[in-house]
Amino acid sequence: MDDNIAVAKPDGRSVWMRGLFMLVLLFGFWVGQFLLHVIAVVQFLWLFTAREPNTFLAAFGAALSMWLSEVGRFVCGATDEKPFPWRPWPAVNN
Repeated sequence: MDDNIAVAKPDGRSVWMRGLFMLVLLFGFWVGQFLLHVIAVVQFLWLFTAREPNTFLAAFGAALSMWLSEVGRFVCGATDEKPFPWRPWPAVNN
């Protein structure tokens, strides 16, 4: 490691603020997981009856899973970038 690189250590207030954001996002993660489960069941029922996937559910489920990934990276400390609602909702490329 290069000794000339200065790494800024967070102060106490920023650590507590990050902790608050983490709690809020973990609650959102829990809600998002539940919603993803509901989407999966509804998509299965849609597939069973219509014999084709519901494109809206597929696109929303893909965006939701990307958001869950962003939340996971933030709460684990892999990034300092907060996910939605502090950034735009993830875009899905079809």
